[in-house]
Amino acid sequence: MIYKVLYQPNPQENPKRESTKSLYLNANTEAEVRDLIRDNTSYTVEYIQPLAGKHLEFEQKEPGFKITEFK
Repeated sequence: MIYKVLYQPNPQENPKRESTKSLYLNANTEAEVRDLIRDNTSYTVEYIQPLAGKHLEFEQKEPGFKITEFK
């Protein structure tokens, strides 16, 4: 399943709407998404949203849509 993750890139700063970023991950569960973010970044996760159906189709049309892969 594809998940959209909204996050703050700098955990030392207070969260601000203007600095919220997003990325897309392919994972089996939300817990797996949290593990991937925790193990590979220092981001502060705000929200994890599963994408499917029309919502996924809409997101895929956005120019910034790209599945993030961690090595």
